[in-house]
Amino acid sequence: MGRKKGLRPEAYQEIPGSEYIPYVSPEETPSEFTLKALILGGILGCVFGAANAYLGLRIGLTISTSIPVAVLTVATFRILRPLTGVGTILESNLSQTVGSASSSLASGIIFTIPALFLWGLDPTYLQLAWIGLSGGLLGVLFMVPLRRFLIRGEHGRLPYPEGTACAEVLVAGEIGGSRSRNVFLGLGVGAVLRFMVKGLQLWKEEFHLRLPVPKKAELALDTAPALLGVGFILGYRISAIMVGGGLLASLVLIPLIAHFGENLADPLFPETVKRIAEMTAGEIWSRYIRYIGAGAVACGGIITLVRALPTILSSFRVGIHALRGRAAKVSETVRTDRDLPLGYVLGGVLLITVALAGIPHILGSTESVGIRLVGAIVVVLFAFFFVTVSSRIVGLVGVTSNPTSGMILTTLLATSLTFLLLGWTGDIGKVAAITIGGVVGIAASIAGDTSQDLKTGFLLGATPLRQQIGELIGVLTAIWVVAGTVFLLADQYGFGTQEIPAPQAMLMKLVVEGVLDRQIPWSLILIGAAIVAILELLSIPSLPLAVGIYLPIGTLTPIFVGGVLRRWIEFRTGKDSTLLEERRERGILFGSGLVGGDGIMGVGIALVAFLMGRRPEGFGDGWLGPLGSVFPLIAFIGLCVFLWWVTTSKLSSEESPQPD
Repeated sequence: MGRKKGLRPEAYQEIPGSEYIPYVSPEETPSEFTLKALILGGILGCVFGAANAYLGLRIGLTISTSIPVAVLTVATFRILRPLTGVGTILESNLSQTVGSASSSLASGIIFTIPALFLWGLDPTYLQLAWIGLSGGLLGVLFMVPLRRFLIRGEHGRLPYPEGTACAEVLVAGEIGGSRSRNVFLGLGVGAVLRFMVKGLQLWKEEFHLRLPVPKKAELALDTAPALLGVGFILGYRISAIMVGGGLLASLVLIPLIAHFGENLADPLFPETVKRIAEMTAGEIWSRYIRYIGAGAVACGGIITLVRALPTILSSFRVGIHALRGRAAKVSETVRTDRDLPLGYVLGGVLLITVALAGIPHILGSTESVGIRLVGAIVVVLFAFFFVTVSSRIVGLVGVTSNPTSGMILTTLLATSLTFLLLGWTGDIGKVAAITIGGVVGIAASIAGDTSQDLKTGFLLGATPLRQQIGELIGVLTAIWVVAGTVFLLADQYGFGTQEIPAPQAMLMKLVVEGVLDRQIPWSLILIGAAIVAILELLSIPSLPLAVGIYLPIGTLTPIFVGGVLRRWIEFRTGKDSTLLEERRERGILFGSGLVGGDGIMGVGIALVAFLMGRRPEGFGDGWLGPLGSVFPLIAFIGLCVFLWWVTTSKLSSEESPQPD
């Protein structure tokens, strides 16, 4: 058997998933579910979980850790080779599957639970752990019956950029050669740029351009290397739709609010302090546009769920047939298509539901059985809904851009409104609403991570059953460290402070208070829903554009630039299909490295800050003088040129296509 050359071109093509031949064929049975993979994945998961919790509480965003964990796994297995023997690519994949679950746990917790501390209703460590376990396990279990249809059935249509990038990293780490060089070149460039911006703080990460007209119109560019890499992996169409949503918010909605609110003498609800004339474009986005975006994401999510119902029903029908013995036995199913049996899935969901309703401290109510029962039902329904939606969103835009906070916001709106109608408007209702939002947010977030991991496994030829068990183990191990980190930061700094502002939790707190105290801007939410409804009538994909409205324009523009760069390179290459495939692959490999290098360094800086108890001090951005405001743009253009050069430079003899 000849040496494997890497993922097949079909990994990026829209072909039936059943026709794709993975890197490791189904007939091969290399080591996969091993003790060393579980231990290493668990350790890395705990480290990255703590770092991501700190990072999210500082800036309101977390970093996808699949690729950093994968790279560290490959490197660690190489170092330990004299002691543990040669590790297989499927062992490395299982390790990153276990380890990457940590970031998903952190997202749901840090976006909600600090609100309890802000209210002075300090949760217990055990309550926080139960919330994380409930959401994490539900997210993994609900993804099991959807895998065959979303990962395999939507192959090519849902690219799952980070899952694909992770597969490329693992393959490059195994086969080395020029493929490995492209990936690790990207890793180095991404890590160095991230260190210079966030570690040394040599220049600002965002470039802003204020337009003279319309009023308060503003463009921005986040120069993070990972976003450019994600855009190249996604391609032009999806990135264009997403940036269209961002431009709608920045060039239309914000100027409209600024224009009609300019002469208002008082603050416009939901703002209570500043008049619109006194607000910046960023403040208008935070106080008004995010509600419109949340309504758009909610409406787009409902439409996505309705369209996914045939897929969902077919998925469960297959599982029920398996339970009744009408389908092939698990032992007779091809290795790369085996899932956790549906009986275990349904049993696990039932146990979690009973625990949520029966254990007083999980949902925060020790007095009312009714509120726990209603809360458990709401959790299961919304978790199932957003697991489906989250998996599709990350299939388009990746885990990093998954609007988890928008899903949590939608859950909080519905839950709080239900509690308002039932008369549960005191502290008991606030605590239950926030904890329900936390469980649902964790489930949606970890479903996105699980989807990316399963995509990686699909491309590599892993066993889904073992990956799903690995995800469950990752939840069971990392939650204790993530919960401890939250308590440590609350004790040392408190939330809502300059050191730990917890911006997402502050928003969720305001939403719950607004509904239960009858102060929610429903008009803004319905405007977002109306925009999505109009787009659907025009046959325009609404969910990517809704995500674009919800996310800052600075996050979307580098993704769009990456998509445009890929389209331009493909156009300049012409009709030479072999050369086109080589260049596309080169760019994706380098882009995958950018995502990984940026992520590794970002998490590393966050970890150092966590251990030091403060932000790392750098040289600041003042040393650039007049260039300080434009240097981020100069650096980003340089990175784009370098990506173009890596992708289009003359192919080496090793990379030149060889006859079969």
